[in-house]
Amino acid sequence: MAADVASAPGLATDTRAARIAVLGSINMDLAAATDRLPRPGETVLGHSLHTGPGGKGANQAVAAARAGATVTFLGAVGDDVFALQLRQHLVDAEVDARLLRETSGPSGVALITVAADGENSIVATPGANATMTELDAGELDAVAAADLLLCQLELPLSTVLAGARHAHDNAVTVVLNPSPARPLPDPLLDCVDVLVVNETEAGQLGAATLRRVPHLVTTVGARGASYRGPDGAAVQESPPTVRVLDSTGAGDALTGELAASWHRGPEVALRRAVTAGALATTRRGADTAPTRAQVDAALDRP
Repeated sequence: MAADVASAPGLATDTRAARIAVLGSINMDLAAATDRLPRPGETVLGHSLHTGPGGKGANQAVAAARAGATVTFLGAVGDDVFALQLRQHLVDAEVDARLLRETSGPSGVALITVAADGENSIVATPGANATMTELDAGELDAVAAADLLLCQLELPLSTVLAGARHAHDNAVTVVLNPSPARPLPDPLLDCVDVLVVNETEAGQLGAATLRRVPHLVTTVGARGASYRGPDGAAVQESPPTVRVLDSTGAGDALTGELAASWHRGPEVALRRAVTAGALATTRRGADTAPTRAQVDAALDRP
C-alpha cells in the first residue's frame, strides 16, 4: 500500500504535517433535533435548535487541521451577520483564512433536521459560495504550494475543475469528495488522484467512473470504509464501537482526517479516517471532528 501512495504526486510516506489547500464551501448550519425526519408535506415538532459553522469545505478543512495538517482555506462568505462567525471558526481551528473572500449578499446556509437515531436531512443554500466562479492568482499560488488539494462539489464545477487542473499541473495530489453527486467531466477525472464517496454517491457515479481514479475510498456508514488502490488491492476498515448521537459531519471528519494522513499510506490513513468519522457521531452538529490526540487515544484502546 505504501508504494501506491508514494507514487501519487507531491506526497511521500512519512509522518510530517501535510500542507493542504481546501477549495470548498462554508455555511452557517441551522440544525433542528426531532424524534424522526418528517415525511413529504409533514410538519414535526423539534426539541432544540443548534446554530453553528458548517459547509463541506469548511468542515473538512477544520477536520484536517485538527488532525495535524497545515491547512489553507479557499472559499467565500457574504456580508451578513454570519460572515464574521464563519471566519472566526476557521481561525479558531488554526486554518489559514487569509484568502477567504468577502462578497456582498448572504453567506451560505444549511437547514438540517436530525432524528433521534442520528439520521439527518439537509437543504443547503449556496449564498456566497456560488460567487466562487474563478480562482485568482493568490488562490492558484496556494494550490500550487500545497502537498494536497481537497475539493468537494458545493462550489461551481468550473472552479473545482480549475483548482484540480492547476494542482495536477503542479504535481499536487488531488482528493475529491464528489458531494453532492453529479456527473464528473473527463477533464476533472483526469486530475483526480483520490476519490472519496459514500455508497449512494458510488451508485450515482457508476462503476465506469469509479474505475477512472487511481485511489478509491468508499464509506459504508456504521461498517466503516473500504479502499481500492491502483493495483486493485482492497482494504476494509471497521470503525470503533461508539454511541451515535448525530451523523451530521461524520463524513467530513472522515475525509479531513484521510487527507491529513494520506501521506502516511492508504492503510494508515483509512484506519485513522474511519476512527475520526466514528468519533464525530458522538457529538451533535456539524463541527464534530476530533483532534489528532482523540483519534490516537481511540486507536490505542484494546
